[in-house]
Amino acid sequence: MNDESLWFRRFKPATEAANRLVCFPHAGGAASYFIPVARALAPDVDVVSVQYPGRQDRRGEPCVDDIAVLADRIHQAMRSWSRQPLTLFGHSMGAVIAFEVARRIRRDRPEQPLRLIVSGRRAPHVQKVERVHLGDDARIAAEIRSLGGTEAAVLQDPEVLAMIMPTLRSDYRAVETYRYVPGGPPPCPITVFTGDRDPHTTVDEAREWEQYSQDPFDLKVFEGGHFFVSSRAAEVLAALSEHLAGAARGVR
Repeated sequence: MNDESLWFRRFKPATEAANRLVCFPHAGGAASYFIPVARALAPDVDVVSVQYPGRQDRRGEPCVDDIAVLADRIHQAMRSWSRQPLTLFGHSMGAVIAFEVARRIRRDRPEQPLRLIVSGRRAPHVQKVERVHLGDDARIAAEIRSLGGTEAAVLQDPEVLAMIMPTLRSDYRAVETYRYVPGGPPPCPITVFTGDRDPHTTVDEAREWEQYSQDPFDLKVFEGGHFFVSSRAAEVLAALSEHLAGAARGVR
């Protein structure tokens, strides 16, 4: 299996579309989380979902608990792609990975038409002491339940919990130990999606992304907590569609 087929899933292939949207899952998440996005946007947009190691069809591979290593490997797998307009969309941990991949694309291809949508995550320099990954399994499970993500329901099954716990712990370690390393210009225009009641990211912390963005910068606040992307899915899809339509027209 080559690097591209290892890392990326197309649930509604649209390889001839003018725009490509690359989706980066949250901690514990998998490529399949973005099936609704692919269904809603294809065939006008080529929706590509990133599949991290250690889950679903990559469950037999060791997890990667370092954001920089993940970004390096994903970027490497994208290097054979054409230079069509590209938007990276990441939620929570996925937002950090998408940002780091965008920085690598900008260094590698400064002329690449590139945009970034980060969701459910504070700006890279806003550091907080977080030690969920150091807790026992019950602590990690409680954290997932408190956020209300799609994984929360499956954690009621002890066998499923035991199966996915190594992946959850590795992902939490990756995002909680991430530290932004300054360097290089802002990679591209950035749009931020955030929930007005997200316990991990305030609206002000989300607005801090502006210093990493080329013009224009945009902040969209949705009603909801950390997983507003699920509870407000129709609104999020509408915002994504609006953004991609603007990209197709060349609107900066």
